[in-house]
Amino acid sequence: MAHSVTRGTRRARTCSVRAVLLAASLAGAASMGLPAVAAPFAYITNQGSHDVSVVDLASRRVIATLKVDKSPAGVVAASATARAYVGHPEAGTVSVIDMRSQRVLGRLAAGTAGGGPMGLDVTPDGRRVLAADWSRNRLLVLDPEAIDRPDAAPLRSIPTGRYPAGVLAHPDARRVFVAERDDDTVAVLDLDRGEVIARWPTGAHPFALMLDAARERLFVLNVYSDDLSVFDLKTSQPLARVAVGKAPYGAALTRDGRLIYVTNQRADSVSVIDAETLAPLRTLDGFAYPEGIAAHGDQVHVVNWMDDNLVVLDASSGRVLSTVPTGSNSRGFGRFIGQLPD
Repeated sequence: MAHSVTRGTRRARTCSVRAVLLAASLAGAASMGLPAVAAPFAYITNQGSHDVSVVDLASRRVIATLKVDKSPAGVVAASATARAYVGHPEAGTVSVIDMRSQRVLGRLAAGTAGGGPMGLDVTPDGRRVLAADWSRNRLLVLDPEAIDRPDAAPLRSIPTGRYPAGVLAHPDARRVFVAERDDDTVAVLDLDRGEVIARWPTGAHPFALMLDAARERLFVLNVYSDDLSVFDLKTSQPLARVAVGKAPYGAALTRDGRLIYVTNQRADSVSVIDAETLAPLRTLDGFAYPEGIAAHGDQVHVVNWMDDNLVVLDASSGRVLSTVPTGSNSRGFGRFIGQLPD
């Protein structure tokens, strides 16, 4: 999903905010005294500099910058296998990163017919990589061991609706959800049968997905209608539509299950929602085209495309704790935080 925002115009609007963030970052760095390498790690895709910033979340600093294929966008960190996968819609590949050595192992081919992998996920065991093929309207199931085999065929290729974006594997290892952006639907796929078994109407242009597993709810972020569609997975019925800011792009559920944070791209803000009642609680301002977002421990991590950074928030209050500079045009679309297995 290309961006056409003028960087100079939007940077002028956020200069004072960056001063506050920088001060918080310097204060945190001065008192860290933490080891150079620790888990967990955040893998931030940088569309403009064609690389991935690896952030040690314990020290809140970049420990590696990995060159990858052109214009990385989607990402998923598979803790079960200590690998991170990065999608390249323009190159038609998926980069594979070893989370232990923080190096690129190689790439997976997203089909031999010009695939454009956007959203990514992995099955719970880490043995299948799921890629929403933005350009060919299909879900690709890739073999994570087919590294640097450009002629390797996908394990499955399942037709979807138009412009599939976000993809999410259910913990039951069978169901997969795909946001069909230009059809205003979310598809429910049976991975074993290799077919779509249901389609649920959403708001306008669904893009990202988030699962609240404890409550068995699926959240769909609608970038054109500026809201979330919420579905009850027990009944396969819609529960609610929740208004947020302009162009919601990513969502994260806090560890305690109490709050949902949503990035609003075109409002330069983050919405905070009560996860149980779905009531909007507050809006956090001062971001710069926020896109990816993820929660870990007692923190929430927001990726800013315009300011080229990762902002760390206190999960309970939304207070800014620090900021971490990343590469150019940072996106982090997907589950970009991974924890090394024991």
